[in-house]
This record gives sequence, C-alpha cells and structure tokens, in this order.
Amino acid sequence: MAKKNWIEKRDVDKSFIVKTTDKRFADIPEGSKMLIATPKIIDAYVKCIPFGQKGDLATMRNDLAIEYQADKTCPVTASIFLRIVSEAAFEELKSGKDSDDVTPFWRIVDPKSKLAGKLECGIDFIVEKRTNEGIQD
Repeated sequence: MAKKNWIEKRDVDKSFIVKTTDKRFADIPEGSKMLIATPKIIDAYVKCIPFGQKGDLATMRNDLAIEYQADKTCPVTASIFLRIVSEAAFEELKSGKDSDDVTPFWRIVDPKSKLAGKLECGIDFIVEKRTNEGIQD
C-alpha cells in the first residue's frame, strides 16, 4: 500500500474525541476534559485567520477546547495535525494552487518554532509570506 501524502492525511475522515485525563499531561491537570481534534478541525480553524493577522498554537488550543466543550486541547495531536495541515497546503501550492486557495498555515506557524524548521517549505517561506501580509513578529 502506498504511503499517504499530506493532503490525504489532512482529509482523512476521523471524529474528534473528548476524553477525561487520568493523570497530568503537559499543561493539562488530571481529571480534565481533553479534546483530541482532527486534521480537518485544525484546517478549518487556520482558514479562519484573516489576511495580515497571526494566530498561535496556545490560542487555537483554547478556542477549540471551548468550541468542543473541553477544558484543554491535546498539545501533542494539535501540533501533529498543524504540521499535516501545513504540509498539505504546501503540497497544494507546489501542484499549482494559488496562495489564496490554500490554508494559510504561515499565519499560525511561528517562524521561530520547532515546527517551522521541520516543514518542507522552510522558515524563509513562512517569513516571506508573513512579511508580504504585514505580519510583525
């Protein structure tokens, strides 16, 4: 079976889960309701960040937890899914899609973050897109 590309990973049909933590996990206390989102949920969130504005992972995690009646959003899966969304958008750009028609991941991926260094597009791409939109870091 062929390995899934980033777009296929983003578009997988999975449901979110809200589970109660049985022990402390990252910044989430024991007994909290934790949202495990999906790549599609993260993608939809990032698409709502307006041109020229930036988001951040912490705010996204809080916003999604509120939306899905949880106390917190899982930091590990949120980061993984943000990478999937970012790589899928870059795949779409490479295949000829216009910047206006892809998820604007550069608005939420901090160029100084570990994630930015892992992305195929590279940090310079993110910096350039942010600069073109007037986003100050």
